[in-house]
Amino acid sequence: METFFSFLEKRADDCSSLLCVGLDPHLSDLPSPTAASALTFCLNLVHQTSRYAAAFKPNAAFFEYFGAEGWTALKHVIEAINEESDRMGSRIPIILDAKRGDISSTAEAYAQSAFDHLGADCITLNPYLGKDSVEPFIKDSLKGVFLLCKTSNAGSMDLQNLLVMPMGSDMPMPLYIYVAKLAQQLNEKNNVGIVVGATHPQVMEMIRAAVPELWFLAPGVGAQGGELEMTLKSGLREDGKGLLIPISRAISRAENPGLAAAEIRDEILRIKRERKK
Repeated sequence: METFFSFLEKRADDCSSLLCVGLDPHLSDLPSPTAASALTFCLNLVHQTSRYAAAFKPNAAFFEYFGAEGWTALKHVIEAINEESDRMGSRIPIILDAKRGDISSTAEAYAQSAFDHLGADCITLNPYLGKDSVEPFIKDSLKGVFLLCKTSNAGSMDLQNLLVMPMGSDMPMPLYIYVAKLAQQLNEKNNVGIVVGATHPQVMEMIRAAVPELWFLAPGVGAQGGELEMTLKSGLREDGKGLLIPISRAISRAENPGLAAAEIRDEILRIKRERKK
């Protein structure tokens, strides 16, 4: 059975990459504060970086800022990625970075919006409301989710590091380990992964030990201070997969975004080769 992560792994093999190109049209990077400028900005990145991208990750917030026009621009970006995929003969997964999380009936509407109307393949979710808030997004094995587990921001320690006592257990564990194990339970259709920030490599090692098979989305390399080599060593599975590295500003603000993406992809490959020795 084909699943979201079998789809992602095929793309990762096709382009020899674990790079996830972030599409974050910050107002400061646009020639004018309009949805049209955001669209042009993202289309340029898609065309320059698609051959090196294992996935694209548009951030919903930067499109929602422009209201209805921004939502239309986001839909056009997703369509352009699919057109680029068709041109290359290799489908590129699209991860909508929206961090949704609500009760089941509302979650159903969010899922329809992301998957049916926008055409995204995957979405980031806040799992704080529990299993029933996630289930509407994972009914279709071809549609995936990444649950927020240990995020890259400094404030993640306020809640995510708290010790919890799961029912039936006599040993406390950090909340992020509990979330990782919950994701593992929900991953019956191979379409549930977790967000684990690259800014916490030691924590990432602990989470990888707890859930050795799950896919991680690991934001924070570059602008937020995460280090690529340490992230790969901490988060890769034994098969050299299981880890997506989202990069946004280091690519979009480069003089040549295509070259920047190629260099990051090549650096990932170099580190993986060194890891095998």
